[in-house]
Amino acid sequence: MRILIIHNHYQDPGGEDVVFEQERSLLASTETVSSITFDNRKGWQGVWQTLWSPWNIWAARRIRQAIRQHQPDVVHIHNLHYAIGPIAIRAAKRMGIPVVMTLHNYRLLCPSATLFYNGKLFTASIRAQYPWRAVRLGVHSHSMFKTFWLATTTWLHKKIGTWQLVDRYIALTDFARQLFVDSSLGIPAEKFMVKPNFVADVHQATQPREKHMLFIGRLTEEKGISVLLEAFKGTDFQLRIAGNGPLRDKIRDTAGKHANITYLGALGRAAIDSQLASCTALVFPSIWYEGMPITLLEAFATGTPVIASDLGAMQSMVYEGQNGVSFPVGDAQALRQKMGQWLAMDDASRQRIGNGARLTYEQLYTAKRNKTLLLDIYRSAILSMPSDDLAGSGT
Repeated sequence: MRILIIHNHYQDPGGEDVVFEQERSLLASTETVSSITFDNRKGWQGVWQTLWSPWNIWAARRIRQAIRQHQPDVVHIHNLHYAIGPIAIRAAKRMGIPVVMTLHNYRLLCPSATLFYNGKLFTASIRAQYPWRAVRLGVHSHSMFKTFWLATTTWLHKKIGTWQLVDRYIALTDFARQLFVDSSLGIPAEKFMVKPNFVADVHQATQPREKHMLFIGRLTEEKGISVLLEAFKGTDFQLRIAGNGPLRDKIRDTAGKHANITYLGALGRAAIDSQLASCTALVFPSIWYEGMPITLLEAFATGTPVIASDLGAMQSMVYEGQNGVSFPVGDAQALRQKMGQWLAMDDASRQRIGNGARLTYEQLYTAKRNKTLLLDIYRSAILSMPSDDLAGSGT
């Protein structure tokens, strides 16, 4: 199969860039894969890209040239924001090529892209025909103009049917899929398919686990840092925190006052795997919907149980008593109680749940399964195309 992958890099590298590279390498082992990438710029170049994002004729020209050169059977889009824009979809479809698009975030539902604003969930845009409230609040980059421009771009392409042209959307979880199905986008449910991300197999930990718990992630409010710290303060529960972000100083101050909390700083890949292998459980107190938390996949790969808030993606990934346990989102007292119950379990029970975490990884989040799902989605997109359109695609 000939596959053309399109991706727009943000100014600061993130998880979407990692997934793009992972999937490109994975597919290239057996398929003919080509890619075309764009980069968000700073300064006046970034302003120019933003202004043209509703209808970027230069990006469309590059994409048409890439399609003529590589003659793909299918185009897979990862990120369009903002140096490419939705015109990429129209360019590919006009040339008779099936289009698959991964929904890494919630940008099609809300300009915030996260459904989170000012320290709490923000879902007002999901069913709105136009997200006026989001614009008034400036939920994107704390800017009314940027929010308006992004919202208008999404709305314009909803009105002219661009989002309907995508043959298959990839949602990362069942929860995310349902959000998109129930939204105001008006896209048929059968176009949304679920395919999670994956991580490399680091094998299940074999050494005895210690009694401390672990948090790994970006140190931001939406990750539930305040809930995490409140749950551990004044207890004998041991916590190690790894990561970096705006709340780093808050964590350092709290760790300095509470001997049971240790801040490890930002860690490399090997150190993260080692920490996961030695802790009794990963604590994941996120207070927003999340997309596909790679940290959870890494925990499952090492057979590490997860104590997670019962919200969004976590509801689709953490199964009570099977690969972890859950607690009500934002409830530090409930988290504290769950941790006490967890440590009161006998070793055999904790090991059983750890084995369940590893089984979750083997069944859902391996590279092999990911590749199978991707190719099945591509075939589904190709088969959904009218025969006269496929005649021009080289299929």
